[in-house]
Amino acid sequence: MLGICTGTLVHVVAATLGLSALLVSSTFAFAIVRYAGAAYLIVLGIQTLVGQPPQLTDITVVRADLRRVFAQGVVVNVLNPHTAVFFFAFLPQFVNPSLGHVPLQMLMLGLLFVGLSAATDSGWAIAAGAAGDWIKRHARFAEGQRYVTGSALIGLGAAAAFTGNGRK
Repeated sequence: MLGICTGTLVHVVAATLGLSALLVSSTFAFAIVRYAGAAYLIVLGIQTLVGQPPQLTDITVVRADLRRVFAQGVVVNVLNPHTAVFFFAFLPQFVNPSLGHVPLQMLMLGLLFVGLSAATDSGWAIAAGAAGDWIKRHARFAEGQRYVTGSALIGLGAAAAFTGNGRK
């Protein structure tokens, strides 16, 4: 959750500085970010699929290196061009130029968005953590989850790579 929110902060700062507008207006820059993000999701999916399958008799949850998990969250969200489009297309609708300080308004709205995202993402993380005991007791679920997760990541990566951005 912290990695995702940090990646979102990158987009908030970019939108505040006008860089998101540059990304959205440049087909080439948008394509580079889109393909880099798609490639990263596909690599994560392949790693998940070819990783060591869980043993049906003894599943132990190994604590992941939190720095690596944090970095993955940052990379996934920074390379998500849809987040840049969101901040370019949606956030400015709530800025009132007549009040002045447009970059400050953008920054404050972006920080509000990050705060709300942190709250909802934390809820999902807590729910997932609570489900961990159930997953430990159901080894088949953990085995199948690897295939579902790996396939979903590859599918999302492919969708990101092959779905047009709507511009000609």
